[in-house]
Amino acid sequence: MAKTIIKTRQCCLTREEKPTDQLLRFALSPENGLVPDVDAKAPGRGVWVTLSEAAVTEAVAKKAFSRGLKYAVEMPPDLAQLARRRLEERLLGALGLARKAGGLVTGGAKVRSAIAADGVVALFTASDAAPDGRRKMFGALYARNGEYGVPHFEMLSSRQMGLALGLENVIHAALIPGAAANSALMRAKRLHQFGANGRKEETII
Repeated sequence: MAKTIIKTRQCCLTREEKPTDQLLRFALSPENGLVPDVDAKAPGRGVWVTLSEAAVTEAVAKKAFSRGLKYAVEMPPDLAQLARRRLEERLLGALGLARKAGGLVTGGAKVRSAIAADGVVALFTASDAAPDGRRKMFGALYARNGEYGVPHFEMLSSRQMGLALGLENVIHAALIPGAAANSALMRAKRLHQFGANGRKEETII
């Protein structure tokens, strides 16, 4: 059996070696600025930091990016917010692709039907959803399995999801098994780990 190789890089803030899925890369732009490289594919020099909004903010304050690059680099003061927006954009794009591939359902009734069919790998609830609607969705999960056990994210507003999916405001959405859904779930977990919006984005019970 082939041995899995886990790529690691050093966090410029803590100097710890970590797997790249626990880090976020920043790259030098042609204008000599620092930009988030959330897919870690930008050419040229780059630097890594722990995948955390607080870590990015601290790295800016302590000039850890310049130390990591061994080069004085221009950094926007809102670098952490810019990184969060890029992560959100990638997630929204992945949700759109999942919907086109048949890997995402929206609307309370369709999501509950997917739950009843035991075919949900993650739930998304709009951050501005009514508490009653959230409770009903959790009730449907519990009625099906006797427990929740499904990743649940509340990081995006109904307007954000609606615009990304080409629909009216989206309150409830669910990923169903498939490659496109797996990609969206991975991006959702990275945004959650980053700590977007200062909320508790994921509940796994």
